[in-house]
Amino acid sequence: MPEGDTVRQAAKRLHSALAGTVLTRSDLRVPRFATADLTGRAVLDVTPRGKHLLTRVEGGLTLHSHLRMDGSWRVYANGQRWSGGPAHQIRAILGNADRTAVGYRLPVLELLRTTDEDRVVGHLGPDLLGPDWDPSLAMANLLRDPALPLGEALLDQRNLAGIGNVYKSELCFLLGVTPWLPLGELSPERAAQLPGLARKLLEYNRDRPVRNTTGRRDQNLFVYGRAARPCLRCRTEVRRADQGDGSRERPTYWCPVCQQGPAPVSGS
Repeated sequence: MPEGDTVRQAAKRLHSALAGTVLTRSDLRVPRFATADLTGRAVLDVTPRGKHLLTRVEGGLTLHSHLRMDGSWRVYANGQRWSGGPAHQIRAILGNADRTAVGYRLPVLELLRTTDEDRVVGHLGPDLLGPDWDPSLAMANLLRDPALPLGEALLDQRNLAGIGNVYKSELCFLLGVTPWLPLGELSPERAAQLPGLARKLLEYNRDRPVRNTTGRRDQNLFVYGRAARPCLRCRTEVRRADQGDGSRERPTYWCPVCQQGPAPVSGS
């Protein structure tokens, strides 16, 4: 599931393969930009911003992509067989003399002027893995709506950028509170811990091929994906329920003993 760490890894692969080289192949398979041709332009850099990827090319242009749930960028040596999915799922191809980057199932792909990047990422809060990280601002953003459940606030990229559904569940477990706890009811001690702990989790995983929040080799995650299995701390059965604002529900996991606060009674 692409979150801030996964997106940063994708940016690193793309930057290594494309930056500083001239594109010899360009194919954007979305109707609005199907006729755009970037061949002959050098790739300047590939920069992650929260869950967004910004591929900047000569001439003041940026290719903006977002992976959401299923998207991915794969990099292949020229002549290597592509294996990221069927051809009809390819949304973008960028290639040079040595490497080809192929974007599969990209729900967001657009070409814009580099000077207009704020139009697509300017709304984001401080990036947990970025140079703009500001824990005080992130916490202030979160507390703007004290009635909002913690889990929903963490997923709002306007507050802080990079947390997805996995880190939401894991961070709430480490804080000892349920994702349904209103932000205003978070104790001062836990509120003080939240930004630093969130950054620590993503920093620890920024270069790891398999995400790990436990520090254990035998179990990578405390609660996410562990419904009906025993909690790693207290052995109580981990529970699962959907959380969201009604427009987009997300599977959420928690331990009813280790985490304090409200929770759905119908959770499985």
